[in-house]
Amino acid sequence: MASEETPLLSSENDVLEDREAVYRRFSLARKRLIVLMVSGCGLIPLFVTGTFTPSIPQIAKDLNSTGPIVNLAVSLSAFAGSIGGLVGGSYSTFYGRRPVYTFTLPLLVFGSIGVATAPNIPSLLFWRFLQALGAAPGLVLGAGVIGDIYKLEERGRAMGIFFAACLLGPALAPLAGGSATHYYSWRAMQGTLGALGLIAFCVMYFFFPETSQPGARGIDKLRSEEGPKWKERFIFINPLRPMLLLRSPNLLLISLISSASLMSVFVLLVPLAYTIGVRYEISNQAIVGACFLPAGFGNMIGAPVVGRISDRTVVKWRTKRGGVWYPEDRLRAALIPFAITVPIPLLIFGIVNQYVDGTPGLVICLICLFINGMGVEMAFGPCAAYLVDVLHSRSAESIGANNGLRSVLMAAGIAIVLPMINTFGIAITNAACAILVWIAFGTLWCIIKYGERMRAWVDVGFSTVENN
Repeated sequence: MASEETPLLSSENDVLEDREAVYRRFSLARKRLIVLMVSGCGLIPLFVTGTFTPSIPQIAKDLNSTGPIVNLAVSLSAFAGSIGGLVGGSYSTFYGRRPVYTFTLPLLVFGSIGVATAPNIPSLLFWRFLQALGAAPGLVLGAGVIGDIYKLEERGRAMGIFFAACLLGPALAPLAGGSATHYYSWRAMQGTLGALGLIAFCVMYFFFPETSQPGARGIDKLRSEEGPKWKERFIFINPLRPMLLLRSPNLLLISLISSASLMSVFVLLVPLAYTIGVRYEISNQAIVGACFLPAGFGNMIGAPVVGRISDRTVVKWRTKRGGVWYPEDRLRAALIPFAITVPIPLLIFGIVNQYVDGTPGLVICLICLFINGMGVEMAFGPCAAYLVDVLHSRSAESIGANNGLRSVLMAAGIAIVLPMINTFGIAITNAACAILVWIAFGTLWCIIKYGERMRAWVDVGFSTVENN
C-alpha cells in the first residue's frame, strides 16, 4: 500500500550531470538580477489590487454608485487575473517567458489609463478587466522563471525571496492608494500604475533574457520535429489547456486549499475601509491605507522564513528516506500555518472587531492582520513551490491553472464578502472562513500522506528527480 514513506522517484545519486549544468547557465549575480526583474513584474498585480481597495468608498461617491457595486470591479479583476494567468502560463511554455512579458505589459498600461479616465461604472469595469488581464502573468511567469534557473534544493528559498518582494504590494499599495485618494485622487494612482507598467515593459524588453531551459519550449520541439520544413508562423495555444492539469487530484486540491488560505486575506482586507475605517471612525483614507501595512509586513516576513523552512524540510526528509525525493515533503512546512497561524487571527479579528470598541479593538485587529498575513504566506509558499517541483517542465502552466481556479473562486468569494458582513456580521463571516481553512488543513495532511497514490490516479506528466 502506498504511503508517505513510499519512494516516488529515483535517488538523488541518479541525478544526471547535464541537469546540474542547466542551472549553471546564469551566474549567481545574474540570477539575482533576474529575480529582481520578475519580482517587479510580480509586484504590479498586487499593486493593481491593493491601491484600488482603500479607494472603493471614494470611487463609489465619484461615480454615483455604492461600495458593493464598485466592489464588483475587485471580483472582475480577480476573474481577469485568472484568464491572464492561464494565457501567460500556456504561451510561456510554448514561446518562452520573455515574449509573454513584452506582449502583456502594454495591456496593463492601456488598462490603467482607461481606469484613470473612467466616467462611469461600466467603463470602470471594462478597463479594470483589461488592466488586471495585462498585469496577471507577472505572478505566474515569475514562479516559472525561478523554476527555470534554480534547482530543487534552492527553489523554496528563491521562491520565498520572490514572493517577499512581490508582497511589498499588500504592505505598500493600500497606503499608496489611500494617500493618493485622500490628498489627490484615486485616478492619479491608477495613472501612476500605467507609468509603472511602461517602466516595467522597457526593463523587460531591453534587459530580461529568455530563461526557459534549452529545448524545453514548445516552439523548440516543433522546430525539431518539422526540421527543414519549419516555417515561422504564429501558433495558437488554447489558453484553457493548463486547466486540464487539474484532472490530477493533487493539483486540484492544492488549488482549493491555497484558495482557502488566500480567501482569508480578502475577507480581512477587502472590507477594511468599513471594518476599520468606519468601525473605528477613521475618515482619512491615508490612515485607512496604513492599516493595511501589518498584513503586508506579515507577508514579507513569512515568505523568506517559510522558503528556508521548506527547503530544509525537503533536504531533511530526503536524507531520512536514504536520498529518495518525495515531493509532498515540502508541504509539511505549511501544516502549522494552515492549522493555527491563518485561522486563529481570523477568528479573533472578527470577534474583536464586532464587540470591542476604541483603541484596544483597533490595536488587536492590526495585530491579527500581521499574524494572519505572515501565516497566509507561510501556507501559500510551500504550495506554490510544490507546484513547480512536481510539474517542472510545465511549471508556469501549473501555476497558471492554480491561479485560474483560485481567481475564479476568489471572484465569487469577494463578491459576497460585504453582503455577508452586512447580513450576518463580521464575526460569523470570519468564522466561516476559518472553518474553510481548517478543512484545507485536513486536506493538506491527506495530500502529504497519500500523495503518491493520488498522483497515480491521473498522471499529467509529473516530474522525476532526473528532470527537476
